[in-house]
Amino acid sequence: MAGPIEKTSDLRIASVEALTPPSRLIEEIPITAQSVATVVESRGVIQDILTGRDRRLLGVVGPCSIHDPELGLEYARHFAELRKEVEQEIYLVMRVYFEKPRTKLGWRGLILDPHLNGSYDIQTGLRLARKLLVDITSLGIPTGSEMLDPIVPQYIDDLLSWGAIGARTTESQTHREMASGLSMPIGFKNGTDGNIETAVNAMASSCKPHRFIGIDIHGNTCVLATRGNELSHLILRGGNQGPNYYREQVERSGQLLRQAGLLDRVMVDCSHANSGKDHTRQRLVLEDILRQRLSGVHEITGFMLESNIHEGRQAIPENLDQLKHGVSITDACISLDETRQLLLSARDLLASGSTGF
Repeated sequence: MAGPIEKTSDLRIASVEALTPPSRLIEEIPITAQSVATVVESRGVIQDILTGRDRRLLGVVGPCSIHDPELGLEYARHFAELRKEVEQEIYLVMRVYFEKPRTKLGWRGLILDPHLNGSYDIQTGLRLARKLLVDITSLGIPTGSEMLDPIVPQYIDDLLSWGAIGARTTESQTHREMASGLSMPIGFKNGTDGNIETAVNAMASSCKPHRFIGIDIHGNTCVLATRGNELSHLILRGGNQGPNYYREQVERSGQLLRQAGLLDRVMVDCSHANSGKDHTRQRLVLEDILRQRLSGVHEITGFMLESNIHEGRQAIPENLDQLKHGVSITDACISLDETRQLLLSARDLLASGSTGF
């Protein structure tokens, strides 16, 4: 008689927890009429900027990551006023990042670990993220976020006006397929090694239709068929060899994009390797790309700044009551005060058409 069949699957799975399906979370935290208006209008504006119908620069500005929804909303209220001050020259989208890719280990973002203690209460994280996006977009502020986990967009993408595929995932086939079906314009960052062709290839792939395994809004596993996302653009963020926002690199990027039959629009991330991971140098990067724009480098279409209520960064303390108010727990950021000064100067420079500072 044959003995029992030895188990061969799930040998390293410690537990399985059913996740609230997207449709139920959307019913619990519905999109508001103001949010719908914000998302629809802002996606249209971003499309016009990427295709050259709107002459303004696109600015994606905000915290490196959101670790406290109340602080995120506090930042958003200040951001709303700043948007109005610069809107004639710069169209601002608030950076609202909930997922953090890690090279090794570390805090992985509000959705994965909302309590900042390794408990991974993802059910709560998804609710907090969706609620914050509803609150921010209800203020009339468009939001942008990195698309990391391929399941998460079903929970929040109706509230996003712009998305990014990060440097660590631009080469991933899964993320290229996901981007081909996302409802908003998508920026692809060059790889961590600084390779621009990787992002160009990703854009060429994502603009085509794909079929892949995913979930629908009810949480059912299914085959998703996409139409392709033609509204993609390149994000230069530097690499292991240093910055890549200089004019010759921007123009070379434009050439590669045109050769691939893609929109030759380039956004520059003023942080990360472009600033040498020194948040105080974001100012220098922004000044350089503004000079390029004003001197006729038409490929420059936008920029990213990491900004928080207060400057710098902090480690997550063992006692969370000791967290400093409005200070990043991931990459160091410039303060809201400096952000305002930088963006007002950029507005005035763009309005004057002068290349001097």
